[in-house]
Amino acid sequence: MTAGDRGVLVRNTRPYDFDGIIDLTREVYRDSPPWNRAQLASHLDVFPAGQFVAIERGTDAIVGMSASLIVLWDDYEITDSWRDFTDSGMFTNHDPLNGRTLYGAEVMVLPTRRRLGIGKELYAARRSLVERLGLLRIRAGARLRGYHRYAERMTAGEYGAAVARGDIDDPTLTFQLKQGFSILAVISGYLRHDPESLGWAAIIEWLNPRVSPLDLPTRPRQSRR
Repeated sequence: MTAGDRGVLVRNTRPYDFDGIIDLTREVYRDSPPWNRAQLASHLDVFPAGQFVAIERGTDAIVGMSASLIVLWDDYEITDSWRDFTDSGMFTNHDPLNGRTLYGAEVMVLPTRRRLGIGKELYAARRSLVERLGLLRIRAGARLRGYHRYAERMTAGEYGAAVARGDIDDPTLTFQLKQGFSILAVISGYLRHDPESLGWAAIIEWLNPRVSPLDLPTRPRQSRR
């Protein structure tokens, strides 16, 4: 059953969605500060096309959201943190003139509405955006939500490999791999204070099948540091 069959509409975020997104964040990340209005307003200011919400028809309740920006990947190191890639959640490093990578800063679904296809609809909206804009790829940090249960038995790299093989089911990474992503690296310090991942994340990638990397212009690396 698809998200649409469940009466959910995925559309671009609007300012009057902010309170609902903040409430959703509190439900999903109970141990972390939620998105705030200044951050959400900045997202719409710099890249409104990259922000999505999943709305329950009939009640207009927000049951999911995603947030993204475009980056020039050569400006970053693969080991950089979420704060580096998102300018502390403000997205003011959004670079649509030079960037060819959509960076997925957030995807979340209300816990009581998971496994109903809402996450798939949000990722489909992202892929459609990448294809429409002619971007090369989506990259993101997938926090290893289940790693805290295995940390005494294996390294984070071993955990990521086990999830990729299907030996372990991770609540976040397993879903993303099923959406066509692959793992580029496993890094530490991505979300430093996350008790589930212990700060570990897999850097993941989805390539736009409509764009060849050979068709893209190259430029010398210019460090932002």
